[in-house]
Order: sequence, then structure tokens, then C-alpha cells
Amino acid sequence: MSHTASENSGEPKASLNFIETIIEENIKNGVNGGAVHTRFPPEPNGYLHIGHAKSICLNFGLANKYNAQCNLRFDDTNPSKEEQEYVDAIKEDVQWLGFEWEGEPKYTSDYFQQLYDWAVMLIKDGKAYVDHQSAEDIAKQKGTPTEPGKESPYRNRPVEENLEWFEKMKNGELKAGEAVLRAKIDMASPNMHLRDPLMYRVINKTHHRTGDTWHIYPMYDYAHGQSDYIEGITHSICTLEFEVHRPLYEWFLNQIYKEGTVKPRQIEFARLNLSYTVMSKRKLLQLVEEGVVTGWDDPRMPTISGLRRRGYTPESIRNFANKIGVARRENVIDVALLEHSVRDHLNKIAPRVMAVLDPVKLVIDNYEGEEEWLTAENNPEDENAGSRQVPFSKVLYIEREDFMEDAPRKFFRLSLGREVRLKNAYIIKGESVVKDENGNITEIHCTYDPDSRSGSGTEASMRKVKGTLHWVSANHAIDAEVRLYDRLFNDEAPDGHKDKDFKEFLNPDSLQVIPAAKLEPSLKDAKPMEGFQFQRMGYFSVDKDSTSEKLVFNRAVTLKDSWAKQNK
Repeated sequence: MSHTASENSGEPKASLNFIETIIEENIKNGVNGGAVHTRFPPEPNGYLHIGHAKSICLNFGLANKYNAQCNLRFDDTNPSKEEQEYVDAIKEDVQWLGFEWEGEPKYTSDYFQQLYDWAVMLIKDGKAYVDHQSAEDIAKQKGTPTEPGKESPYRNRPVEENLEWFEKMKNGELKAGEAVLRAKIDMASPNMHLRDPLMYRVINKTHHRTGDTWHIYPMYDYAHGQSDYIEGITHSICTLEFEVHRPLYEWFLNQIYKEGTVKPRQIEFARLNLSYTVMSKRKLLQLVEEGVVTGWDDPRMPTISGLRRRGYTPESIRNFANKIGVARRENVIDVALLEHSVRDHLNKIAPRVMAVLDPVKLVIDNYEGEEEWLTAENNPEDENAGSRQVPFSKVLYIEREDFMEDAPRKFFRLSLGREVRLKNAYIIKGESVVKDENGNITEIHCTYDPDSRSGSGTEASMRKVKGTLHWVSANHAIDAEVRLYDRLFNDEAPDGHKDKDFKEFLNPDSLQVIPAAKLEPSLKDAKPMEGFQFQRMGYFSVDKDSTSEKLVFNRAVTLKDSWAKQNK
């Protein structure tokens, strides 16, 4: 029997969410022998998104907490939409998030023969029949929630005839839409899902695993609970839209359940709805197919692969899932909370480096040496992160916005006649500027106080000045392309407008490319997926497009929530 983590460690019990409360009750009462066994069952018809990440963290997290197992099962029952590419991407996402499934991944297609045998059993028991009506006619006959449905003219055909037709469906003798297998339940049930639901349809397409063996494929409602039963799943956790399907889940299970075996229980929780985001796989596919984004892993996409490429960490996503918790009721989570989780984790682990995104030359007129190497702390949040050496010289780059020729009183950066400190270096004072024929500043000239080097312990180094700027030595700088990503939509609920297409709310500034930012030389060997804080600019990660000849960085997230400020 599994025990809770708190029982094992003797720690005080954390408050339980409603699913954990159900599980602990089941363990206490010996339901299914006190066993816990969960599963994560994605359909391989697209890439997983942040909503699936919540479900992954929940199912695998419960298995970890109760020292139990969680299966990864691919619900591969529709060969017209599913591909091996999606199977591989899903496996990568689950592992990247930090979870391992029990044994080999499972596939509903592994159970096709067993599901077929059970369907034959239901036909023989008079509980299923083959219907030749069109989908439209079947839908019309289902009635409405307040009016009972009408029985199909095929509902009471003889068992032998049903078996014969079902065999023909299986053997590929019928075209798609010519026949379906329906369960015979109750055409007057107040629950529409119990009005003789579909169990099988004909799809004459090659399946990515079973090839052309099958011409009939089970419907989700039939395959799901039966697959749970085959695998010995105890708690089948679904999103809220499946609550009305639960009586059907139980009806199908009751037809095959044998005393003494594990009986799964379906529990529903609220799916993740995130502001400024669309979560529908169909809409995300539309963005990919119409070239609005560069692919499923475009860093603006809410897909796990997109978040990974953007520079989000698995820890930040798991922390976000823990923070929002598990609710019974639908609600919308502010995307700022996800961004906060990312900032919070990257702040602890990301090395600080200097990068100038919009460079202008800064010449120190009284600097005599060729160069010197100064010590810079890698991460003040991590005492084990150590330090590195950065080169300093007469000609530097600073951010164009960090200088103003004629600055207002509250401008605490560089201007003529005013002092600022260069990070890890010296105090400088603005002296003059050089401009081109259009009046644009091409060079800023300044002087420095040679006694003011940071950390030198001199009186001058202790002097307080209002601003500190980051910089990069011009002779040592390396060029990089920097992609500034922002939210893909500029509306809180882009798909919440009935009369408007969600694409009308695309943010035209969701990507800004800087072709030649100037970076400190320590970054020249940075590898894809490595994350850094560009001081004063945000958190950045090396993109997979990066090469040794040309570095490419993606902005994962800004240092502060700039949207909150704009919205105010």
C-alpha cells in the first residue's frame, strides 16, 4: 500500500487539494487495495501546451507523492490526425519537465484487439448495434436535453446481423460514414451522452503504428475507460468538460468489470485558462499552418516546446503549476503569474552578463592603458556562482537610451557634465558628443576617475553616484542576433470575442529582431538552451539557430512586468 509523502517523512501535513483528499480517503478505506496508479493520456495530434503541462505535473506529481506509478499513454485512435512526430515531441516534453513514466509508453492501439473483442461481447449481449444512418440523422434523433430521442430503425436488428455488419466494418468492406457501432443504452436519458453513443467508426487510413490492420477505430468515450481498466489505473483524472461523460465512462466499465480487479474512478478538475493566450490545438495549428509563427516551437507559442526554446525552465513551469493549484471550477489565470515564476527561478540560477542591444560608442578621453581585466560577480543570488574577468578599454559600447545630451533632473543615467558608474568599473563624467550630418550621436566622449574602480577599497571607489550603466568593450565585443519576444496577443481573451476572429488580436510587436547586439566575450561559447541575465535588460537564452559563427539569443522574459505598467 502507498503512503503519503508526509507520513513517510514525519513532516507536518500540507493542506490537500480535493483530488488528494479523494485519494487519501480511498487509501484509508482500502479501495482497490489502497493502490494509486495514474496516467497522462495525450492524443498525438499536435504539440502539448502549458495546459497539458499542468495535467502532466498533476498526474506525475500524484504518482511521486504516493510512491506510485504514472503511465504515459498515447490515445492514438484517429489515424487521420495523428503522427509519429507528435508522439516523439510529447515524450520529449514530459521528460524535459522532469518526469518519467512507468515502463514503456502505452498506446491505446496496443489494446485494439481487446477493445474489439469486448465490443463483440456487447453485441452478443444485445447491448450494441450497427447503425447505417448518416451522422446528421443520428444527431437529429438524439433529441434535446428536455425531449427524449427517437430510436434508430436499426436498434433492434438481430444479433447475428449486427455481428456480420461489424465484421464487414472491421474488414474494410465499408466506406467511412456507411456504418457505426452504437451502444444500446437509453434514448430517453436526461444525459445526452447515454443516448446510444457511438463506439466505433470506419476510418480507412493508415495508422502510424498498426498500419492497415484496422479499418475501424474506437471512440474516445469507449476506449478511454477500457484502457484505464486494462492498465489498472485507479484514478483517471480528466478536465471538467468530461464530467458529463462520467456516467458513460462508468457504464462501459460496468460491462467488463470483474470482481477483485482494479476499478478506475474518473475525477475532473478545471483546465488551465491563461490570459493573453489561446489554448485550442486547432487554433494553434492554424497559427502554424498560416505562417503567423515559425512552427510549433516558436518562442511566442504557449506550447511546451515553444516555452523551452524561449528560455523557460522546467522548474519554473512546475512551480507555476504548484502555485495555481488544482481547482474544481473554471477560472482564468493571469499570464503574468507564469512570467513571474520564470523570473523568480532565472533570478536564482542565471549568470549575470553584459550585453548592449542598441549600441553607441563611448570614448574615455583620459584612459591611457590599452586594456585591463576587471572582476565581475556571476550571480549575487548564488554564492557558489563565482566571478569572471571582463575586459575594459578606452572605447566601450553603452545603450543609446542610457545617454541624453540635455537631460531632465530625474534622468539618472549619463549626460553632459554628470557622473555615473560603469558596472564593475569606474565612475565617468559626460564631456561632449560627436554627431553625423543628420544630427545623430555617433560617439559620446567622457573622462573617468582612475581611483574609483569598483571593489578597490579607495575613498573614490566608495563615492555614491545615482546611476550605474552596463557596457561592453568595443575591441572585445562579439556580435549576436537578439530576438525580443513579447506576448503573441494584445487582448486578455483573444478567442473570447464571438463576432471576431482571434487573429485580429495578434500583437504586431510580438517579435523585434536586433541583428547586431554587442556582447561581452565570455558568451562566445554559449550553447543552445543556456540562460543568462543580460544586466538591466532581461533574461535571455541561446536559440537552437545559434552557431559558432553567429550567436542567436531569445528574450525569455523582461526583468519586470512591463505589461502591468502599460495597463495602468
